[in-house]
Amino acid sequence: MKRILLILICVLVPASCTQPVTVQKDSSQAVSGIKDYRLNNGLKVLISEDHKAPVASFQIWYNVGSINETQGKTGLSHFLEHMMFKGTQKYGSKVFSNLVQKNGGVDNAGTTRDFTVYYQNLASDRINLSVEMEADRMINLFLKSEDVESEKKVVMEERRMRIEDDPEDFLLEQVTAKAFTTHPYHNPVIGWMGDIASLSREDLMRYYKTYYAPNNAVIVVTGDVNSDEIMKLVTKHFGGIPSAPVKALSVPTEPVQKEQRRLTVKKQAKLPLIIIAYHVPSVPHTDAYALDVLSQIFSGKSGRLYQSIVKKEKLAINAFANYSGIHKDAYLFYWGGTPAADINKLETAMFKEIEGITAAPPTEREVKKAKNQIEATFVMGQDSLFFQGELLGMFELLGSWRLKDKYLDGVAKVTPADVQAVAKKYFTPQNSTVGILIPEE
Repeated sequence: MKRILLILICVLVPASCTQPVTVQKDSSQAVSGIKDYRLNNGLKVLISEDHKAPVASFQIWYNVGSINETQGKTGLSHFLEHMMFKGTQKYGSKVFSNLVQKNGGVDNAGTTRDFTVYYQNLASDRINLSVEMEADRMINLFLKSEDVESEKKVVMEERRMRIEDDPEDFLLEQVTAKAFTTHPYHNPVIGWMGDIASLSREDLMRYYKTYYAPNNAVIVVTGDVNSDEIMKLVTKHFGGIPSAPVKALSVPTEPVQKEQRRLTVKKQAKLPLIIIAYHVPSVPHTDAYALDVLSQIFSGKSGRLYQSIVKKEKLAINAFANYSGIHKDAYLFYWGGTPAADINKLETAMFKEIEGITAAPPTEREVKKAKNQIEATFVMGQDSLFFQGELLGMFELLGSWRLKDKYLDGVAKVTPADVQAVAKKYFTPQNSTVGILIPEE
């Protein structure tokens, strides 16, 4: 199963460029090493200096994702991400990426259910390119009608390839949509095909003007940089961009699920598949840490699912348990696998494993091993400047970048009793949604 990433401003808004710009600095940053600033237009800036190598990662996170979309307009966040590479008056289509590549860097972007990020990894003495160009496209995006219609076909083809022609991802999408009846998490990030086809330039421009504003963004810079110099650049290019009246996000609360939901999907596929989803909380809810440990106990070739269902009973070719607590609202814990022969026997075996963890706690050894694996992945991953920035950006948009430092503390406190408690609390029959993929000839 796949595991589920301005100089022109002063011409267009001259009045704002004449206003004084102040920078507020967080005084509680000494312990973490993170420099925390905010401009008077609301732009948050986080800087982590790391001088081991002459490289840096520049990331700008917008507090907008598919959770902000309404019915009939799904896919706007992802579509707009594509259009952000179509150019401004100063930097034409593909000029941004070409300039980054010519200077030895890489750039990309990603849209999730909760946020959108654009980033460049560059030699640290080229970071001024990122600052200037990202400021430019925050306010001066072209959004030509012909580009919108052309890119719409690209996005629709992307949906066909990634979702509709991929049986696993198609089933995952259907299970998620079945599990959420009211909350916007019902909708896929890429959007429904009919909605994508109907999106217009006006829809995109309205969305852009609503959410792409300094007071709805966070800049994260990690690497071989000088914080004072970075802030001079950020203030110069972003300081004159006016803030926007971004409304606080208000989404309907998902009703408590009171009975098991089931669906069957028939698709051209080589093998059948089962996915079981349970509603669970996200970070910073205290149960999220125990759910993370539980997921690790059952994952991988040394995990319970593989050892029991795949290796011992030989009922499955593969099996997985997948949980990510990085969501603004409560999301889903996924279980699943590909049967070796009988999918009904695999479903019975998987529910037996789930019931087993609700009936008895895991061993101290299992919990300690899981916590060590989580810590190792979390700590070693930060050898990457990009991953350092990614953690800061995600946690900041979840509430505060300081949650990053509390994450491992939360995991460390998890006990076997905690793991059993969350299993009993959330892995109930009435809280489950079961999806079955049946291959067609």
